[in-house]
Amino acid sequence: MTFRLTGLSAGALYYVSVTAVDTSNNESACPTPVSAAARIEFAVSPTGTVNFGTVNLGGFAEQTFTVQNSVGGIVSGAASSSPPFSIVSGSPFSLVGVGATQAVTVRFSPTTSATVSSNVNFAAHGDTISRLVAGTGGVPDTTPPIVVVTSPTPSSTYTTSSSLLTLGGTASDNVGVTQVTWTNSAGGNGTATGTTSWTASGISLQVGTNTLTVTARDAAGNAGMASLAATLVAFTFTDNPLTVRSTVIKAVHVMELRAAIDSVRVARGLAKFAWTDQTLTSGSTPVESVHLIELRTALNEAYQAAGWTPPAYTDPAAEAGRTVIRAIHLNELRAAVRAIQ
Repeated sequence: MTFRLTGLSAGALYYVSVTAVDTSNNESACPTPVSAAARIEFAVSPTGTVNFGTVNLGGFAEQTFTVQNSVGGIVSGAASSSPPFSIVSGSPFSLVGVGATQAVTVRFSPTTSATVSSNVNFAAHGDTISRLVAGTGGVPDTTPPIVVVTSPTPSSTYTTSSSLLTLGGTASDNVGVTQVTWTNSAGGNGTATGTTSWTASGISLQVGTNTLTVTARDAAGNAGMASLAATLVAFTFTDNPLTVRSTVIKAVHVMELRAAIDSVRVARGLAKFAWTDQTLTSGSTPVESVHLIELRTALNEAYQAAGWTPPAYTDPAAEAGRTVIRAIHLNELRAAVRAIQ
């Protein structure tokens, strides 16, 4: 059996004697007492006062304490404090084995222009260690962040034929940027990855003008914005639509589809396709069935990357050297490209 004595004074010498009682209430003799000095099972560093310095109202600053198991076994506990100080991570803690540590992060969020102090208390197994913290509230933070869009262009306008767009840029603030978000006037919004250097990927565009607004915020709630007018243009094709039994299939029809399919592939993280006969020359390079097969394969891969079901095609079992390319084949591909654009 084990028993833990709590509420003792660390460093003081204590004597303990134990007896046993059976089910008939017979008690054993009292053995010779044993002695030991009481000890705290954990330590906290740093040991001195932690000063957070001057922090503007609406902002915050953070400092880290380290809790360490000093005796072995499992030491479990929690940290606490009072406003304007708060525990933001590392509590509760469970330290397994001698020397095990846990970082506890404390935040100072001033609400008045004054110097304040408080205790951060670390409690475990009936013992408490307190550390003094102090900080000064400064003037209110009214300065908004500055956000800049640098990619895909630093200009205020951008034209593309790809329906997926990734924005990138920077944001700065006199205290610190806490979040960068984006909205699209044509629908959609999200949170960028990063703050001072940020990226917003997977932005879906609609045909026409999409006003993309990027907003950077600081801890005081101040917001700075930047906008990009992104225009999505629909793919255009020569001889559209191709007329069955009338329009002659030309090299330009295949080359336009290749360019459009490569665009939707790149937008979904795929490389451009390795086409046979990279350049088809009108009046010189014949259009062959292998070109049709490649167009379908390349587009199907883009559909799969987008999580879409690939299109259904006329003559799905097209064979190189045997299948004759017809207007319906290319019309289907054109419609499928526009659908995923």
